[in-house]
Amino acid sequence: MVEFIALSLLMLIPLVYLVVTLARIQAGAFAAEAAAHEAARTTVVVGVGAVESGAASASAMEAASRRANAGVAVVADDFGFSDDDATLELTCDGRCFDPGGNIDARVTVTVALPGIPGFVSGAVPLTVDVAASARAPVDSVVSDQ
Repeated sequence: MVEFIALSLLMLIPLVYLVVTLARIQAGAFAAEAAAHEAARTTVVVGVGAVESGAASASAMEAASRRANAGVAVVADDFGFSDDDATLELTCDGRCFDPGGNIDARVTVTVALPGIPGFVSGAVPLTVDVAASARAPVDSVVSDQ
């Protein structure tokens, strides 16, 4: 009986740690995917609205980028990550908000591995970066008059 309890504890502790770690990494993957889609769609909607209001393409992209960063922060918070854990990169092909164009968003979420002390950083990574990307088309109907 004592051997069973000792072996169970020796096997259960690493198994529980593995499950917790994989769950945290999976949450990071879900957060990155959701944030990338949200950022791409937000950039298109805000940018096209700004261009239709008479703003220049550069200022429309700046306003859309600010709103997309705010959306990424909200999604990261929903999944239990801080604002600093998620980074956003926005790119576009050609003129960003012309009909037929595309807005690409790439979000990288830095997932801190639970329970690893800082002094072992030379031997074991303390974080894992999880990235996702999404593309949102600029609809040709949006700018038609």
